[in-house]
Amino acid sequence: MARLTYEELIDKHLQILKSLEYQTGLFAASKKGTGEGYDKSWLRDNFYETLAFEVIGDWKTVENTYRAILEIFLRYEDKIDWAINHKPQAPFQYIHARFHPETFDEFWEEWGNKQNDAIGCILFRLGELEINQKRSILKTPDHIRIVNKLVKYLQSIEYWHDRDSGMWEEGEEMRSSSVGACVAGLKSISRIPDIEVPRVLIREGEKTLNELLPRESVGRFVDLALLSLIWPYEVVTEEQRNRILENVEYHLLRERGVIRYKNDRYFNKNPDGYSEEAEWTFGLSWLAIIYQKNGNQKKAEELLKNLIAEDTPHGLPELYFSNSPDYNENTPLGWSESLFIVALYEMNMRMEEDENKVNA
Repeated sequence: MARLTYEELIDKHLQILKSLEYQTGLFAASKKGTGEGYDKSWLRDNFYETLAFEVIGDWKTVENTYRAILEIFLRYEDKIDWAINHKPQAPFQYIHARFHPETFDEFWEEWGNKQNDAIGCILFRLGELEINQKRSILKTPDHIRIVNKLVKYLQSIEYWHDRDSGMWEEGEEMRSSSVGACVAGLKSISRIPDIEVPRVLIREGEKTLNELLPRESVGRFVDLALLSLIWPYEVVTEEQRNRILENVEYHLLRERGVIRYKNDRYFNKNPDGYSEEAEWTFGLSWLAIIYQKNGNQKKAEELLKNLIAEDTPHGLPELYFSNSPDYNENTPLGWSESLFIVALYEMNMRMEEDENKVNA
């Protein structure tokens, strides 16, 4: 694949991803007006959607998004205070994971409000941006205050043994991907001098994580969400990383994507809900990014080649139906666009480095 082709793909998908942005700085999960409701804004989706803008150095977009997220938390500060002082029992008492992208209103219909990883991922990125990227996101005393309250919130819900609905917003279990996101978030944000993170909060999470891994949960052996623990969170050992990759590839990797888990019923073609799981496109990008970072360029390039073949004029779909060229309405999916851009950008950079070495 020629370098120019990678650059053209990056430009194309950046424009598609940018089309999902609202004036507030928040991104929709998919195209505006979609019948699936993906024109809403998820905390987790915004976390992943802005990764593309980080790699290309578009810090204005990144900062606008995270300032909007901080404004959301400040708007619901009374709710966060209540959760700190009264351990939440019902899902609606937790910080919600999705909001109206223009008004910042919560959506109250029941769909799995308990998503602890959504808080962990935001804390993680705020710490990374502040310390590693030298981007000053926390600019006011209000920002510092609300982030400290998010730490206290995770302490109040006792995230290390709190059953949540996790990345896929389904059921409630103790999940490695949710606990790991909170561990990564607390570690990252603890490096900011004005943020207080009791060390015991991290230790408790690490203990639970090591008890669960390499499983996602007691009820689920392997799950696509486990890849987050390898990248971007980097909270697993080399041995744990290798086990997760082996399990994901053996059990979940398909031709057009990665299924989320065995017997996933979401957009399942089979009326009985077993097998025929939908194939999620961002799983290929996720694996490609991980292999690039681990130095396996051949594997990464193979995965990217497969994903490029599944691209559409409208962008990457959320998923393809099992063993089918047909995809669902959530096209483009912001996550898929962003992770694809990250994978393409890093591959392009590596190719440039290799070319410079040859010409040196």
